[in-house]
Amino acid sequence: MEDRDIVGLYFARDEAAISESDRKYGALCRSLSMNILGVLQDAEECVADTWHRCWTSIPPQCPRSLRCFAARITRNISISRWRAARAEKRGGGRCDELLSELGECVADPGGDPVRESELRELSRSIDSWLDTLGETDRYIFVRRYWYGESVHGIADAAGVTGCAQRLHRLRLKLREHLEKEGFSV
Repeated sequence: MEDRDIVGLYFARDEAAISESDRKYGALCRSLSMNILGVLQDAEECVADTWHRCWTSIPPQCPRSLRCFAARITRNISISRWRAARAEKRGGGRCDELLSELGECVADPGGDPVRESELRELSRSIDSWLDTLGETDRYIFVRRYWYGESVHGIADAAGVTGCAQRLHRLRLKLREHLEKEGFSV
């Protein structure tokens, strides 16, 4: 079933939208959540929460890409759950590793609402930097830092060797780009 058809089911308030969403994108969302949390039960709960949030968000929202919409919701829910677990000293998953790797490129804004416009500008700058990358480098970077996949898994999927070194070079290039754009890193 096509995304527009599934979104149509949401607009019609047909519960089949949830089962169709899970059939089409459930594996992606579970994998994404599992990469962040590292606990299958928590990942399953995040995916269930994703479908609930889709149900309550569509309508009024009408996503052009249900895949991206669901992945973003799953990622946000998973990160929130990870933060809550971390705050409770239960921790786990790969978020510490991913955040420490990117920490050398992007400073933590500390949750200051005044910096929202700076964060949007930072996001645009990172997007423009990603646009300058070749297809393989962009794939590797996004799979690592958006989807939270392991370096070994990315290397296998992309068919590249030296993936860790390549990611290191990409982080250095990102840092250089951000410094040129005037961001403090």
